[in-house]
Amino acid sequence: MNLTHAVHSTVASFRRDVPDYVASGVVDLSTGMLLASDTVDAHPQELLDVLAAATVDLLQGRTVVQVENLWRERRGDGAGDRHYFQELLVQSDNLVHLFLRSRSNEDLVGVVVCRRPVNVGLLFAMARQSMHELVDA
Repeated sequence: MNLTHAVHSTVASFRRDVPDYVASGVVDLSTGMLLASDTVDAHPQELLDVLAAATVDLLQGRTVVQVENLWRERRGDGAGDRHYFQELLVQSDNLVHLFLRSRSNEDLVGVVVCRRPVNVGLLFAMARQSMHELVDA
């Protein structure tokens, strides 16, 4: 499966399977680009591009990288290049935002946005299942 197909398949799977779904996308952290997105409401591309940049900051911003480097140093894992932060859950007043790195390519991040009443355990389970689309990409 090629990357484009895998990315679009992941976004379609998020929409189909994640409870209380509002929006989703896949961000390439190496370029900061939103590779695909889907929302239940229309949103301007400018907003989606800013959200992609925010995803990069959340997972690979300067201070996040400093924290990861400090943990590597303290643990004596200087050669490791795997990121420590694999999943982040952010709750706002009305929404829940879940960010998940691909296990096979840490530069690919799935982002899922749901309404606040979502069952968080089910959200994680279904989003993780959807991320398997990116494993062979």
